[in-house]
Amino acid sequence: MINILFVDDEPNILDGLQRMLRSMRHEWQMSFANCGTEALAMLEEESIDVIVSDMKMPGMDGAQLFGAVREKYPHIIRIILSGYSEKEMIMKSVGTAHQFLSKPCDSEMLKATIIRVCALRNLLTDENLRRLVSQLPTVPSLPMLYCELIDELNKTEPSTRKVGEIVKKDIGMTVKILQIVNSAFFGSRRRISDSREAVEFLGLDTISSLTLGLGVISQFESHISGAFFADIWAHSISVGVLANKIAAGENRETANDAFTAGLLHNIGKVVLAVNLPQQYNSVKEIMQRENLSRAEAERQVFEATHSEVGAYLLGLWGLPSQVVQAVAFHNTPGEANTDSFTALTAVYAANVIQHFTASKNSNMEMPDFDLEYLSNLGLLEKIPVWQKTGAALNARTA
Repeated sequence: MINILFVDDEPNILDGLQRMLRSMRHEWQMSFANCGTEALAMLEEESIDVIVSDMKMPGMDGAQLFGAVREKYPHIIRIILSGYSEKEMIMKSVGTAHQFLSKPCDSEMLKATIIRVCALRNLLTDENLRRLVSQLPTVPSLPMLYCELIDELNKTEPSTRKVGEIVKKDIGMTVKILQIVNSAFFGSRRRISDSREAVEFLGLDTISSLTLGLGVISQFESHISGAFFADIWAHSISVGVLANKIAAGENRETANDAFTAGLLHNIGKVVLAVNLPQQYNSVKEIMQRENLSRAEAERQVFEATHSEVGAYLLGLWGLPSQVVQAVAFHNTPGEANTDSFTALTAVYAANVIQHFTASKNSNMEMPDFDLEYLSNLGLLEKIPVWQKTGAALNARTA
């Protein structure tokens, strides 16, 4: 049974929600509060899995309520309901809400969202992942600029000029995006010095993915050593770009998701390293001492892997299911039970190839692919093609 708390200062709205969701009463235990103060009092008495709150309420608004909930009950999934005219208030809640839904919200949309975010609890058994995430002092939120970008990109005719202006709002992010667009990864033959030019060159989808990745990691940048940040980001960029190229050659519809997932596949490592640095460092020691894989060592230390932590967070934010799946299983693709090429396949292959390239001084003679997984998809013959693509990319960036 999922326990859900709905918060709204208008009794008619709460009555409507109760009627609208009556069909879920055998699966959900629903509680209702008419203000933030009442909601916090109820949280002290009840075990709640999901809280759904109106944004604009007198006294304590939704952002303030969610700030308090995040501090005291970080494991609770937080969903904001807000009208489009409340855009400025939505931005206030970017750091505290996991999901945003527009008002009025029909019952099917609300049910589907709650079911989706709650389904993430099945990523791990025994509540290990939820318990781990609830212990983290700092859990990254969706970057404000990314939310603005998605708002613009969801329009019928998104404006390249407006996207460039949004990116320009964050000087640090603008500098990083320009640095990336001028790197060999993207093969620019001329120097690009303006964010609008960068948007035109890379495309709207790539810019939105870069903004998401940079925005999430920048929340932790002051806590991360320069070398760790540089290594994680360089590897993530290389995997994202190669995954995009692999996907474009196999199933173009998966290319954008492959790039985003490749860019974010190690976000769980960043979250664990920043929040639990001693335990994170012990993982490598255990790997070497007991000759274990990273996943096995992480389970010993955290009872969860960095892949699962990353997928859980991306799922909470409502990223596409293909992205979440690719992050969750990027080291163990056979566990995903897929029967066709997906973004996961591209990210998995790209990650294996780039790790092999980075470890050429080791005893590895060839990339350690899961041959059974690729064979089941009928893709074994594509390995040389993907390796050639990776070699060309790495030669360009060397």
